Amino acid sequence: MKTFEIPSYYRSPIISRVKAFRSAGDKLKKDFTPTVLNFGPVQIVLARHFGFCYGVENAIEISYKAIQENPGRQIYLLSQMIHNPEVNEDLVRRGVFFLQDTKGNQLISWDLLKPDDVVIIPAFGTTLEIESDLKSRGIQLEKYDTTCPFVQRVWKKSEKLGQDEFTVIIHGKDKHEETRATFSHTNEFAKAVVIRDIAEARILGEVILGTKSKADFETVFEGRFSAGFDATKDLEKIGVVNQTTMLASETQEITDYLNLVINQKYGIGNAGAHFANTRDTLCYATNDNQSATLKLLEEKADLAIVVGGYNSSNTSHLVELCETKFPTYFIKDETEIISSSEIHHFDLHQRTVSETRNYLPAGHARIILTSGASCPDATVDRVIQKLLTYFENTRLIDDVLNELTV
Repeated sequence: MKTFEIPSYYRSPIISRVKAFRSAGDKLKKDFTPTVLNFGPVQIVLARHFGFCYGVENAIEISYKAIQENPGRQIYLLSQMIHNPEVNEDLVRRGVFFLQDTKGNQLISWDLLKPDDVVIIPAFGTTLEIESDLKSRGIQLEKYDTTCPFVQRVWKKSEKLGQDEFTVIIHGKDKHEETRATFSHTNEFAKAVVIRDIAEARILGEVILGTKSKADFETVFEGRFSAGFDATKDLEKIGVVNQTTMLASETQEITDYLNLVINQKYGIGNAGAHFANTRDTLCYATNDNQSATLKLLEEKADLAIVVGGYNSSNTSHLVELCETKFPTYFIKDETEIISSSEIHHFDLHQRTVSETRNYLPAGHARIILTSGASCPDATVDRVIQKLLTYFENTRLIDDVLNELTV
């Protein structure tokens, strides 16, 4: 796989050595066993896979290259390049401006753009409507388009479904940049509807079976289906794709359920003509990170810490998995660890930053640690180093790394 030129301060002396060790012994990435860093009074149990993925490193490389290659020119990002505050804040410090927020609200008017300005498309991609608008203003988009190849793969899958006259069911968060982009690209070739979870899939199933009406469909999925969508006709042939960062298990559950619904309506022998046998469209990193997190759940530990941007979809799903077994703290970086007795963390369910006291056992602790695909390894490094300061007589980092085992 390609290696990328990204700023050195995103690398890390601890995590880079761990990853290099694991990669050398598991080139095919088949071993999801975590790595235990034994510092004596505290053990850090690291997920086999976490941190920057291919798409993120690609986006970072292109974005910093845009800055280097265009001195004196105004550089814009359509929205956050990735969902990580550290990376986005660094780009702002370097003079990059965001045109929109993550929900698509305008921060800077399109009318202020000039043909010689540089506009970077983020890793999530963008809608065809925005692409068309920018090109009409003379903006060249091709050179600094950082759209993740795995997102583009979903678009190609949707195009193929549309060419075969299937309606595309998109499993995703309808306000997320990637899902908005996928919905737009899908609409070019097919009818589409966005569903959030298995509960909404069941509602869709009832519409397909006729136990819920067209009006019910339009009420529940308002603003999330193609113009001119007719629920009495456009759900006769369906295929499922997803936002690449959703839970793999939930996408599979939705796919399996809708397949059963189609079997029930048309009969098993006829189902193939009405349900597309799509391969999973999650990116490899999402799959690997989720599989590695599931392996973490087999461990014994006092708590779990998950590091990443609070608006990161893939990170939030790692948190959800860890919460099934451990007291779990979702932090953006080491500054959220206030002391050995206080931590600030994001509550996914209340959507607020919470404060927890006495989170860390005194004397000895075993801590699960992982991060999202948009989190720099250097941030995870700093989290480890800060945690170590709360324990006495910890072993030297170099000594621990020199005796790495799986």
